[in-house]
Amino acid sequence: MTENAPRDPEEEAAEAAALEAGRLLFSRACNFLISAADEAQLPAFALNEVAFAGRSNVGKSSLLNALTGHKALARTSNTPGRTRLLNFFELGGRLILVDLPGYGYARASKTDIARWTKLTRGYLKGRAQLRRVCLLIDSRHGLKASDKQVMDELDSAAVSYQVVLTKADKMKPGPLARMVEETGAALAKRPAAHPVCLVTSSESGAGIDQLRAALAALAEPPGAE
Repeated sequence: MTENAPRDPEEEAAEAAALEAGRLLFSRACNFLISAADEAQLPAFALNEVAFAGRSNVGKSSLLNALTGHKALARTSNTPGRTRLLNFFELGGRLILVDLPGYGYARASKTDIARWTKLTRGYLKGRAQLRRVCLLIDSRHGLKASDKQVMDELDSAAVSYQVVLTKADKMKPGPLARMVEETGAALAKRPAAHPVCLVTSSESGAGIDQLRAALAALAEPPGAE
């Protein structure tokens, strides 16, 4: 199919429906539930969960705020590594969003970092209701060694994950397209990776609607609550 070829009407209708489902879900209230500092504090919820993981400076808090339309749902900071707990949020009675501690950098002791790492790994490997991990990658830098280590662990644990490129507004179209292609090629070799790599910007709003649509497909159906 050429770039200018007409799109299939059924595909267009399905995409429009998915975008609308995402808009409706994320127009609902998103409320903080609880924070967990260790595995004993991990709560049990009946709703499906989606977790957000990424390096400490990837823009995870900004993306969560952009998705939910809340300026301060997740705390943002100029100091990477400030999220030191697992934070749980309920979205419209249909989905739980989980903000995981950032990895790769933090101004903290090795003991604290080891504790956060153990907590996160324990959550990821033992959470039956976890439907997907959104693995955030800075589009300017691509996959780093720490990202690949997390992907190895998710593959080993058979936890589904989807790469979400962040800060796309800081990239020119050509280099961004090459980054998407390179990332997609890397994901194709990963057994637990979702094949679609999403491109987002918390600043411009690019890709936010598409990510909302992807997450809405994992939520409890409307009316289930």
